[in-house]
Amino acid sequence: MARAITFLGGTGTVTGSKYLVQVNDERILVDCGLFQGFKQLRLKNWAPLPVAPATINAVILTHAHLDHSGYIPLLVRNGFKGPIYTTSATRDFCSILLPDSGHLQERDAEFANKHGFSKHRPARPLYTQRDAETSLENFNSVQFEEDVDVSPEVTARFRPAGHILGAATVQLTIGGNDVVFSGDLGPPNSATMLDPAPVLHTDYLVVESTYGDRIHEKEDPENKLADIVNRTAARGGTVLIPAFAVGRAQTILFHLDRLKRSNRIPDLPIYLDSPMAIDASEIFCEHLNDHRLTAEQCRTSCGVAEYVREAEQSKTLDANKMPKIIISASGMATGGRILHHLKYYAPDERNALVFTGFQAGGTRGAAIVGGAEAVKIHGAYVKIRAEVHNLHMLSAHADADQILGWLKNFQSPPRRTFVTHGEPAASDALRQRIVEELGWDCTVPAINDEYDIA
Repeated sequence: MARAITFLGGTGTVTGSKYLVQVNDERILVDCGLFQGFKQLRLKNWAPLPVAPATINAVILTHAHLDHSGYIPLLVRNGFKGPIYTTSATRDFCSILLPDSGHLQERDAEFANKHGFSKHRPARPLYTQRDAETSLENFNSVQFEEDVDVSPEVTARFRPAGHILGAATVQLTIGGNDVVFSGDLGPPNSATMLDPAPVLHTDYLVVESTYGDRIHEKEDPENKLADIVNRTAARGGTVLIPAFAVGRAQTILFHLDRLKRSNRIPDLPIYLDSPMAIDASEIFCEHLNDHRLTAEQCRTSCGVAEYVREAEQSKTLDANKMPKIIISASGMATGGRILHHLKYYAPDERNALVFTGFQAGGTRGAAIVGGAEAVKIHGAYVKIRAEVHNLHMLSAHADADQILGWLKNFQSPPRRTFVTHGEPAASDALRQRIVEELGWDCTVPAINDEYDIA
């Protein structure tokens, strides 16, 4: 039986995750993400895949974030007709996240054409909202800890990964051999999410390395948030929080609700300015078995903020001079309403910009937390004078020690471990720790590398 895995993305970067598993004539794609960040990465989204979408039999999706799911509408538009297997919560999140992605791309192309700052004439979206809505017809929901026959040769099992609601590690059983994909691993003891479920055995392992060279701060995130909010409010400023709509926004609301209820921060108005984050919060409260919060905690956490759905209402937030907290997408400031808020709030030193996790290289978020004096938004440079923070302890990713802790659950070493989904320094640092501390055979693959897994 011919078996191989080809790394079509998620190598040398934390974006674009795509892993092609070939078993004889069958092709299964694990994750189908967009490249984000540096322009040379984003251009890969426009290049044809090395494999024709129509020849792929099925897609396995570990979770809903766009760096893992965002290429699906294009895959379907370009000929993929097979099933997409994922958890129920991930399917629900994708039902809002993918159409929103298409809508934003259409809107950004329209804005670029209107104002003439795109080099392309005309600018066009990678895919449309309609493309995304059509792709949702291919989704099939599966349960955690149940075997799913993906093809005559391959069975899949999903286990909780703890990253966001519905996130899973995936075990593919091919003949008598197993291949495990970590997806994105969450940290243990999260305030809101379940711990990553242990996996005891595999023949081959693909593990993420987003924080492969870093350890999260041990400081209580509520102490840090309280300090930032109190100091910013005292000088009459606004706290602007770029947040991933799926997962991070709900965690931030939970902490802000606790701070307000304990009177540790002023009774400032809190705005959740993202239709997608609002819908995601409602989905979060519908899947009580997939996280730690009770129904009451979900209601109170999500109720701490005023929901802002309409664009006109969003614009009025910038005209409001009073201190407040605005949570808006996207988490790396790559698009969406957060860009308009940054143009207004970033140049004022009274305000604070609070990022809440990993910022991929080449994104505005990475530039801002890296100390950039200005970033380009909508064709013009915006000065960054506001106070800037990045609260890594709120990240939905496990750090290097926590990844090693999850790996130590394996009762025997995999034949080979592939370290992916990390920037080069992070991936190699994790590889080195796995080799030295666990004694495993470990490789950092490059884009389009193919390995035999017979």
